[in-house]
Amino acid sequence: MKMKLKVLIPVLLICISAGIFAFARIGGKEDPPGRYEAIITLVGQILKEGHYQPKTIDDAFSKQVFKKYLRSLDGEKKFFLKSDIDALKPLETHVDDELNGAPLEVFNQTNALVKKRVTEAAAIYPAILAKPFDFTKDEKIDMDPDATDWPADDAARTEAWRKSLKYRTLEKYSELIDQREKEKTKKTDAQLEAEAREKVKKVYDRYFDRLKNRMKDDERFSLYVNAITTTMDPHTDYMPPLEKRSFNEQMSGKFYGIGAQLREEEGRIKVVSIVTGSPSWKQGQLKADDVILKVGQGKQEPVDIGGYAVDEAVTLIRGNKGTEVRLTVKSVDGTTKTISLVRDEIKLDDTFAKSAIITGQHKIGYIYLPEFYADFNDRQGAFSYDDVAEEIKKLKAEKVDGIILDLRFNGGGSLPDVIKMAGLFVPEGTMVQVRSRGGETQQQKDRDKTVQYEGPLAIMVNEFSASASEIMAAAMQDYKRAVIIGSNSTFGKGTVQRLLDMDNFVRTDLGGSLGAIKLTVQKFYRANGGSTQLKGVIPDVILPSPYYEVGEKKDEDALQWDEIPKADYTTWNEPVNVATLKAKSAQRVANNEAFQIINENIAMLKKLEEQKSYPLNLNAYKADEKKNAAALKKYDAVNDKVQPLNIASLKVDLAKIQDDTVKMARNRDWLKFRTRDAYLSEAVNVMEDLIMQSYPKLKNNYTEAKTKEPR
Repeated sequence: MKMKLKVLIPVLLICISAGIFAFARIGGKEDPPGRYEAIITLVGQILKEGHYQPKTIDDAFSKQVFKKYLRSLDGEKKFFLKSDIDALKPLETHVDDELNGAPLEVFNQTNALVKKRVTEAAAIYPAILAKPFDFTKDEKIDMDPDATDWPADDAARTEAWRKSLKYRTLEKYSELIDQREKEKTKKTDAQLEAEAREKVKKVYDRYFDRLKNRMKDDERFSLYVNAITTTMDPHTDYMPPLEKRSFNEQMSGKFYGIGAQLREEEGRIKVVSIVTGSPSWKQGQLKADDVILKVGQGKQEPVDIGGYAVDEAVTLIRGNKGTEVRLTVKSVDGTTKTISLVRDEIKLDDTFAKSAIITGQHKIGYIYLPEFYADFNDRQGAFSYDDVAEEIKKLKAEKVDGIILDLRFNGGGSLPDVIKMAGLFVPEGTMVQVRSRGGETQQQKDRDKTVQYEGPLAIMVNEFSASASEIMAAAMQDYKRAVIIGSNSTFGKGTVQRLLDMDNFVRTDLGGSLGAIKLTVQKFYRANGGSTQLKGVIPDVILPSPYYEVGEKKDEDALQWDEIPKADYTTWNEPVNVATLKAKSAQRVANNEAFQIINENIAMLKKLEEQKSYPLNLNAYKADEKKNAAALKKYDAVNDKVQPLNIASLKVDLAKIQDDTVKMARNRDWLKFRTRDAYLSEAVNVMEDLIMQSYPKLKNNYTEAKTKEPR
């Protein structure tokens, strides 16, 4: 029997800066459906009524979702049989019905079947790994699941597992042979082969322990819902309650926990370091190298976390501020104890803006911004605009001649912050245009007429710079305010998402939170009218790319590029002459050994990407490994070809952390990583050219000084 849920559905009044909704009550029967049915029905209604550009939810849409869902459950085709896929095929046109309130059959049937097949596979791998492999046979494994069909029967599935496990063992075996030669040990080939199988078995023991014992129905259901939402577009996601919490933590740059950095080591969760000022630091009992055995919530029975991944352990350890978590810990001295800690706020310093000074021909300020963070739940929290403004203030006090803003790997974040941040460098004006589902366009403007920094400006981007990063780079490019430096184009994410808490739409208690949906509701357009969607931002100065096929264009469900009328805006009064900068950089790059190696590496990666079949014969594997290792080893020498930069932290920043040895060590590592960065090095060269171009008087003074140097 179909059951309709009493929900509140948002009409299309979804705004960028705040969630403003008009609600309409949808009536129905008094008995509510189950939690999963409620989520599916609500997701269907939200997608149809709220998505920026919804696809028609019909049988064709259902088939796309069904294919994607099966891929997420069994991407390597080692669990399901061909007969399973044939039996499930009638359901491939049922997804749209479920989104409209039909019984939840797709998930229920696939979930029951995949659990059965996982249990069967859990008995297959130990039997295969119990016997030695013969690596003298001329066998191959095809690693392209799209080119192979599902196993026809149990024997074919077992054979697929045998080849996969043999390849994983061959990898370990080859490593152990190299280690024997290096360390001059006397272990026999048979001993190394057995050791390799044992290492692979430990990996799969943990893998199947997770699939059978720790992966709950909720996680597989999330895979199903996300197959639906991401078929609408790649950035519309369903977030179960814990994932929603992690998203909010990432945006705010803080979370509530105990302040211990962890890593997974041979199936155990080990403490790496303690964050100064955190609950762990104040309490004093938890130490680096301690192994966490169990995690308990208050007085509840503790959970054994043996075999857990770090993210799983972190999920248990983090929680609400002021709550108790009890850790059963094995210390380095062998003793076991239980440590009680009360969770408190932990700030993720690595998330925040940070600056340094690079000294060469000129004094150049460098600002690193990993994301456009904003703590919307705390007015006193961290906001990227405020922090970048403060870094600019400090750099101006140091009298820098130019500033480089590094947005590489910055995936975006807060739209209000990027608009205000762009306004730090230009007077008031439209920084981005935003178009809603109905076609209405808003010009998002910075209304502050003051300019905090008027000097030479460069912005670094790469293929992983997305969303707000692309807005920033595009605005500075359209206003001719800065030179944009990067490899190929940016990611191409030109859409706006709104996080909707699904519990707000339901009047009935369904036995737990429904989670949230991150919904694409609008699309970004540059001041010049072009979208940043799909095409991204093409840098003014293009450097060789170290990455192979990255970006929005790789996803077949991505929204397309288009354009709207340009906004009325005024370019910078001293526009950057990018043509000259581009020509000079191209000449340097052509003769730069580091970039030559990067280009060769990309050619190598393309070749490896095309390889679908791999040998299971040791000699053939070693021959491939030797050939590839030689090429990759050459790439490892890239940093050695880069002239080291003279980069240093600001004294005012060092003074704040000088008594914290952990932060001082992390700061040294941060600087060291940038000392031999080929891309930053060339950005500095471009900035030197821009400084000369911007200040003719400075250029003349520099020339006079050079002619007066003693010969």
